[in-house]
Amino acid sequence: MTIQAGVLNNSEPLSGFAVGVTAARRHEELAALLERRGARVVHAPAIRLMPLQDDAELLHATEECLHRPLDFAVVTTGIGFRAWLETADGWGLRDALVERLGQVKIMARGPKARGAIRSVGLQEEWSPESESCDEVLKYLLGLDLEGTRIAVQLYGEPLPEFTDTLRSRGAEVIEVPVYRWSRTDDSTPLRRLVGQAVAGTVDAITFTSSPAVSATLAVAAEDGLEDALIEALRTHVVAACVGPVTAFALTERGVPTVQPERARIGALVRALVENLPIRRSRRLHVRDHALELRGHAVVLDGQLKPIAPAPMAILRALARRPGHVVSRAELCGVLPSRVVAAGSAWSSRDHGRPQADEHAVEMAVARLRRGLGRTGIVETVVKRGYRLACDPVREGI
Repeated sequence: MTIQAGVLNNSEPLSGFAVGVTAARRHEELAALLERRGARVVHAPAIRLMPLQDDAELLHATEECLHRPLDFAVVTTGIGFRAWLETADGWGLRDALVERLGQVKIMARGPKARGAIRSVGLQEEWSPESESCDEVLKYLLGLDLEGTRIAVQLYGEPLPEFTDTLRSRGAEVIEVPVYRWSRTDDSTPLRRLVGQAVAGTVDAITFTSSPAVSATLAVAAEDGLEDALIEALRTHVVAACVGPVTAFALTERGVPTVQPERARIGALVRALVENLPIRRSRRLHVRDHALELRGHAVVLDGQLKPIAPAPMAILRALARRPGHVVSRAELCGVLPSRVVAAGSAWSSRDHGRPQADEHAVEMAVARLRRGLGRTGIVETVVKRGYRLACDPVREGI
């Protein structure tokens, strides 16, 4: 999505912000919701879903459920439960499986799981408000599990803390691996997103599953950027997670996360709308102009103005010390490396002293002034540097 200059639309509260989407499933829906609110979406799938229609492990687990009576069944996802029944249908076992499940106490992790259960005429025994596997486990541990048989439908990866705890209480646990998550075949978009997060050219990354978080951290580690990515997520990039299970690996690393009250894509977008402008915007008064810095755009007197990365880096550096002079050398340090590298082609002057760095700063400032379309906002202080034309006292400096 390309941001066009114009009057800021209140119905597009994410205008000027870039948001990474790592989802494998329903990424089109998530991207559409974000773009409808003005965001520029960077799609970088972290994982892919691998159905197990022909998997002998799933067939064996299904037969184990049918071989002897079950006491409990834990349904963790609606899509996984439906896939299990569809696969069983291909083996001629669907009716027998539904009949067996109708004889047991079913625990549904959330409303999607409940919907899938009820769609085949079954009824769940209990479901937590939190939509958390931890709550399901807590509920089961409050029961006498000695000698019971429990089927646990997995959702992409093993749940050792869940299943091993049940076994430690005397239950026989049948793990039902309906599908698995796997890294994408082409990790280039995800690597690019990690680089953008580290460089500060993306403002938020959305995660809708814990495997997506793991895959993103793994790609960053492979490129030697894991620590830099974690630091970016702690400081200038918002990590938006659909729920606490998804966020767990990040919160363990000290990353603050934005989470909706309900684990829904629409709720995730609403949470981002509420939090991103607070976390990634800065409002200033410059020469009687109202200036708001957003991710890759500014709002100047109510007008949305897209700004390229290098000029925006200059503006952010000036805005950190509004009204104070920032030297050209300091500003050179905030420019994207490719901008400084491009400046190396320029000739040297003044007795051979390289002028590439200062020229890169001058070019970025000139582009910034053109992008703002107002004179006098960025002032040149001869032989010293540049400043935002505002009173330092007014900004509390």
